[in-house]
Amino acid sequence: MRANPNPTSSTLRSRHVPVWLGAALLAATTLTPAHANTDPLSDLLSTPGSAGLGLAVRAEQSPYVGGGTRYDLLPLYLYEGKRVFLHGSRAGLKLLDDGAQRVDIFLDQRFEGYADDRPPPSLTGMAERGSGLDAGVSYRYRQPWGTVQAEFLQDAAGFSKGNELRLSYAYDWRSGRLALRPSVTVAARSAKLNNYYYGVRPGEATATRPAYEPGSGVNTTLGLYATYELSEGWRLLGGVTRTFLDDKVKASPIIGKSAQTGVFIGAAYDFGTYKGQWAQETSTPTYFKLLYGKSTEDGCHLARIITLRCASTAKVNSTRIAGVQVGKPFIEQLNGWPVDIVGYVGLLQHDDRGLAPNGLQLDAFMKAYYYGFPWSERVKTRLGLGVGVSLAQRVPYAESSSQAARGRSTSRLLNYLDPSIDFSVGDLIGNRRLKDTYLGFGVSHRSGVFGASRLLGNVNGGSNYIYTYIETVL
Repeated sequence: MRANPNPTSSTLRSRHVPVWLGAALLAATTLTPAHANTDPLSDLLSTPGSAGLGLAVRAEQSPYVGGGTRYDLLPLYLYEGKRVFLHGSRAGLKLLDDGAQRVDIFLDQRFEGYADDRPPPSLTGMAERGSGLDAGVSYRYRQPWGTVQAEFLQDAAGFSKGNELRLSYAYDWRSGRLALRPSVTVAARSAKLNNYYYGVRPGEATATRPAYEPGSGVNTTLGLYATYELSEGWRLLGGVTRTFLDDKVKASPIIGKSAQTGVFIGAAYDFGTYKGQWAQETSTPTYFKLLYGKSTEDGCHLARIITLRCASTAKVNSTRIAGVQVGKPFIEQLNGWPVDIVGYVGLLQHDDRGLAPNGLQLDAFMKAYYYGFPWSERVKTRLGLGVGVSLAQRVPYAESSSQAARGRSTSRLLNYLDPSIDFSVGDLIGNRRLKDTYLGFGVSHRSGVFGASRLLGNVNGGSNYIYTYIETVL
């Protein structure tokens, strides 16, 4: 079964925990409630070297009194390497993967709690219960009769300092392009974990909200997930879950529901699985790019830049970036069109010119190049758009200052867009040896998808840097 749908699911400071991982980060969205995450995206890409992008919308009932229904926009960043993987909010290393058995170590975002700028009215006066970061290990055993999985997670960010043991069973069924996966997950949660997310501290108690500690307990989640293959690359994703809370959790004065229902629908494109042996092709070219840019004026946002209504860099408190991007092609001439798909990893250095400490930025993205212009036979011209994820060592000054002026939060982990236009230097000067060398302009854009994505810290805003670059194909 090639497409296994195992989907799971503010104040002016960064909401993302300090060490989202380093190199393995690019190797992390889960779609079901956080209580039942057994990494259902682990089989969506089945060929080592595959990468994918997608988007899903999730609606989930909040367990808190008066919390209503929470809606979340989930960008899906996917990569399946031989040893390293990226499954939305989870990134890690494979210690064993022989088809029947798989052992992973990983870091995973925990989507529980609430931010202190968006608490339900019943939680007014309580401290923030923030989304955490778990370190974990998992073991999966797959047979024709189904898949069993066990994983242990420990809070690695110092939020709850609790842990959780999850046991799950799932069965894969397929008919043509449709794949279904019913599953059941039992999660044994420690007292520290439950007390943090569902308890009331003595200092938070009121006449109608007494102090309470639910202690350890067991939650159970039933799920049904589905994928449908629209084409070789495109898949539709969907699912519904029902999580039953432990009796001691249900007795908490801040909990209003005994069970939570979550639904999601989305789509993803697989750039690599159907390419087959691209990862083993030694002749695959490497794209190497050097860039330098400046921050834009406040209000000179991406839409205005790409529609040529704004191209001004900041005159006051201007900051700079310099960096390198390395790419490998996933698809050349997509469906016979003049479109190439290239996967990139980039490292930028922020020069905040004394306004804030300098820092690094790590970007991973897929980029589509269109070169079917009437003049491209004479001077090859490429129009590109990259989409991916960006992790900053620290929030750049261009973002922190702009967000502070608007009273908005920041995040080190944000969505990344990279539109560009360039032309062949060799074609322009008549030198065939430089035909695959390009000179161009681009925009390095970080954003939180209008505050609609919890994975990105519910940030509304970001930064733009207009840059020039030279790229060559090795």
